[in-house]
Amino acid sequence: MIRRAVAGFFVLAMALVVAPSGPLRADTLVADLSSHLIAITTGFHGDEVLLFGATDGDGDVIVIVRGPDRDLTVRRKDRIAGLWINNDEIDFDDVPSFYHVASSRPIEEFAPPALRSRHEIGVDYLELSPATTATTAAITDVDGEAVPAAIYDPLAEAREKSFRLALLRNEERAGLYGATMGKVNFLGDRLFRTRVDFPANVPTGTYTVEVFQIFEGKVVGAQTTPLIVSKVGLGAEIYDFAHSNAALYGIFSVMLALFAGWLAAVAFRRS
Repeated sequence: MIRRAVAGFFVLAMALVVAPSGPLRADTLVADLSSHLIAITTGFHGDEVLLFGATDGDGDVIVIVRGPDRDLTVRRKDRIAGLWINNDEIDFDDVPSFYHVASSRPIEEFAPPALRSRHEIGVDYLELSPATTATTAAITDVDGEAVPAAIYDPLAEAREKSFRLALLRNEERAGLYGATMGKVNFLGDRLFRTRVDFPANVPTGTYTVEVFQIFEGKVVGAQTTPLIVSKVGLGAEIYDFAHSNAALYGIFSVMLALFAGWLAAVAFRRS
């Protein structure tokens, strides 16, 4: 991995040396990953990927790593009759399964809120949309236009906000959302790099790695690179078999457990 990263830095540096100087252009940013595949095998304890790149001009760099979207249900437990039970829940659509942001300096110093909202930079600007429920369903006003129920019921808006904060807190505890901002380090004036850590419970799928160069509050360069997280080896084959043949896998698991129990009983009886 280190050898590939060094080679990548060399190529980027040579490209910038021979590139003509001039005003900022749309291709002012180039970046790549040390590996485009994270292979999850038996005994996988997490991994890290090095992102490196170069800029041809002034500006700050932001890196966003986003996992495949999924639907997620957040539940709230309340104490009722001495028991803790699920008393309320909200379904969220298109929630990133992994989210990490790194920046060359504090984002609020150079990226205006409108830009952060447009590109969903930072957990505070993620679009986490609750699914339509009886509480949040749209209603019709006197002019026949659909208006969110939350406008009429401030309690519904506060309820959604509390569940959104709970969702972010749960993802941070699981290590899937970065609790702190990552650091993009510049090597000189043009070359930069950052490391992205992936926990052992990282979800599989196709990830997107977005790199933005921002100058005077505007995006002057951008690039998107895919990253694959996939199970490989025997673990992947068992995983695929369990999901494609659930009933057969369940029967096999029960038979294996019975056989293991019988074998243990025989061993203890002889001893």
